Amino acid sequence: MRVKLSLYLDLIRWNRPAGWLLLLWPTLSALWLAHGGFPGWHLVVVFTLGTILMRSAGCCVNDVADREFDKHVKRTAQRPVTSGRISSREALAVGGVLAAAAFGLVLTTNAVTIAWSFAALAVALVYPYAKRYVSMPQAVLGVAFSFGIPMAYAAVRGDIPWQAWALLVGNLFWVLAYDTEYAMVDRDDDLRIGMKTSAITLGRWDVPAVMAFYLVYLALWSWLVLPELGAAWGWWLGVAGAAVQVVWHGTLIRDRSREGCFKAFRLNHWVGFSVFVGVLLSVGL
Repeated sequence: MRVKLSLYLDLIRWNRPAGWLLLLWPTLSALWLAHGGFPGWHLVVVFTLGTILMRSAGCCVNDVADREFDKHVKRTAQRPVTSGRISSREALAVGGVLAAAAFGLVLTTNAVTIAWSFAALAVALVYPYAKRYVSMPQAVLGVAFSFGIPMAYAAVRGDIPWQAWALLVGNLFWVLAYDTEYAMVDRDDDLRIGMKTSAITLGRWDVPAVMAFYLVYLALWSWLVLPELGAAWGWWLGVAGAAVQVVWHGTLIRDRSREGCFKAFRLNHWVGFSVFVGVLLSVGL
């Protein structure tokens, strides 16, 4: 039983929390922005646990979808499904239980949030297969990883204003930045097996594109949130912290080494955390 539990934890990347933190910070930022301050412990707990559960369920689906490709990539060859230690059916069952638990949390919110949760699930299920047909599948991931933003607004306000969708678009550029860094790690393997990624599509423009994606993300969010903030200095302090990290990431990826690109990707959640701190300092705890 202990061995099986260890495999399940490995399946959902339990020892790598950076994945769910990348989803959590923009979602919490949206909760605070939608409410104009602390949204209450109920919504904080629902969206925090829901983020962890859905990211874990997404890992299950992704590993089943990519099991044949992952065999040919050094970094992923020993994943539980790819290595045969967990069957595809078992992995999907685990993912289904986790998604059901997340939906149970959504049921404690309101009808608008519940309705949009089905759209969020659909995008999450589409992404693993987008890598076969879309030259920039990171854009699909960007929608999936940003859907907590409109859902947060729905949970707080009972509807989704245009600003929430615009924030989703802005966050999509952040996802494009860090997931392109991630794709740069596996570019040689992906070229060999015929996988489509933004790192391959962008070619020698990958590094300047990543930096441009970061810039659009921070600029668009600033344009959208500043009119809603009580203290702009707090926002700019958070953005400055994020910008310093972006410059550092540029130095990590400029030579396109696997180690540098993976480190930049792995530490990206601190960029999102800095932006969240900017929101907190501006609208209050």
